[in-house]
Amino acid sequence: MKKTLLPLFLLFTGSIITAQQDIFALTGKDTPNIVFNDFRSLNFNGNSDQIIFSDQSTPSVYSQILRKQVNEDKASIHHSQTMQMAGLAYASSGDLVYTPLFSSNIYVLNTVSGKIKLVENNVIKTTPCDMGSHITRMAAGYDGNIYTLNNSGSQMIRISQKNGEYTVTDLGALKNDPSNGNNRFDVMNVGYGGDMIADAENNFYVFSASGNVFKIFTADLNAQFLGKVNGLPENYTVNGAAVNELGNVVIASAKGQSFYEVNLKDLSAKSMDGPQNMHVYDLASKYFANDRKIPNVAVSNEVNIYPTNIKEKFFNLAAPNTKGALSVEVYDFSGKRVMQKEVTNAARTAAKIELNNLNSGVFVVTVKDEAKNIILTKKIIISE
Repeated sequence: MKKTLLPLFLLFTGSIITAQQDIFALTGKDTPNIVFNDFRSLNFNGNSDQIIFSDQSTPSVYSQILRKQVNEDKASIHHSQTMQMAGLAYASSGDLVYTPLFSSNIYVLNTVSGKIKLVENNVIKTTPCDMGSHITRMAAGYDGNIYTLNNSGSQMIRISQKNGEYTVTDLGALKNDPSNGNNRFDVMNVGYGGDMIADAENNFYVFSASGNVFKIFTADLNAQFLGKVNGLPENYTVNGAAVNELGNVVIASAKGQSFYEVNLKDLSAKSMDGPQNMHVYDLASKYFANDRKIPNVAVSNEVNIYPTNIKEKFFNLAAPNTKGALSVEVYDFSGKRVMQKEVTNAARTAAKIELNNLNSGVFVVTVKDEAKNIILTKKIIISE
């Protein structure tokens, strides 16, 4: 089983990620125990593309508390290259975020420079002898924050970033939905291990090592059992999960078995082309389940904006079949309007909406038609 084991993490090779990447993997060595090997990027079909960070890398670690470079003790379990890793997430900034299995340390790896920020905190309550306390699931939420979850569901953690500084918040324990019956999230052979992904409503889906799937509603931290992934080999363990650009979930195993693509609607799995004998302990991506996209504006009849994860200070507005001028308003999460713009050409072609005066963060975009009726409301994330 996965993260009831002791996963691994990544190491930097000095190369720079330049191509568009779909999914990132935390992989291990071909051993009975969990031994970290590397962090690598995978292309869409699961093939290995580029090693980002490995156990042979020489990390440059900067402490957020000490505000200086630090030399970590590799004889301890509290360092950036420890063998026991289980959580990996792709931040909207393009960084990779991960945490050791037995430590409260959080690490943020810049995939371009290879530098690592150490975020020390006293919020994560990991005890080496308590399997339920180990952080084994991690994913980026639609709100731009990183979320982690331990095996037993007794701690869900939010990792927030503002102006380069990270804040760690304990959101509390999950609650088993009454409909779960014997399929309780906090039972080892039912809910432990695996990974989690986020959807466009900022809820989460946890795939346990046993293949059971739970939906976590962040509003009340309710964990609802959805069913078991069907179509997997009998001895398959689900150790990594990430959403691909089609909105399906890619899962992988620590046993070096095939990658599978899972449809969230019926939990059916189909085998994917990709490398064999890749021991995957966690997966991460920039995509979200149930996220509406416009792959081809010319053939779309929907009003929409894209992208919603914004790194270049603009988004596009497509509004086919609308007449007259449109009003685009941007609000911060306190409800304050921070931008307003009139658009006249969105019915003919996608209009480019500049956001140069806005800092990084989460915002809500509202689009109104000529009669001032709201025709679209959507959340966006502006990255540094």
